[in-house]
Amino acid sequence: MGFASEFKEFAVKGNVVDLAVGVIIGGAFGKIVDSLVGDLIMPVAGKVLGGLDFANYFIPLSGQTATTLAEAKKAGAVFAYGNFITVALNFLILAFIIFMMVRAVNRIRQAEPAVVPLAPATPEDVVLLREIRDALKK
Repeated sequence: MGFASEFKEFAVKGNVVDLAVGVIIGGAFGKIVDSLVGDLIMPVAGKVLGGLDFANYFIPLSGQTATTLAEAKKAGAVFAYGNFITVALNFLILAFIIFMMVRAVNRIRQAEPAVVPLAPATPEDVVLLREIRDALKK
């Protein structure tokens, strides 16, 4: 088997295609969660905690006197723990949503009745031959 045909067989297998679709959807879903945390949750949490902006929580490691994280990063190394808090919150929300989705799928799978395959229908000629056999026995 040649390299090209081997690669084609690998690439068109169902699992590879499913994985690719999952990665693409996961990336898009990750952006939605990033927006949810960065644009909705963190501003509300900052307001509740007295107007704090978690994105600008950092400790300068190079003696910078900048007031924003972007300025401090330009000037040298920083310990950006506020950004870490935001990313950790993103992860927790994403993990919770994935848990809920898997839980729902598992419940649906358990609720589906087991499908019992039906016996294949007997061909018409076999039925006819059985009738003839039974008639000859009488």
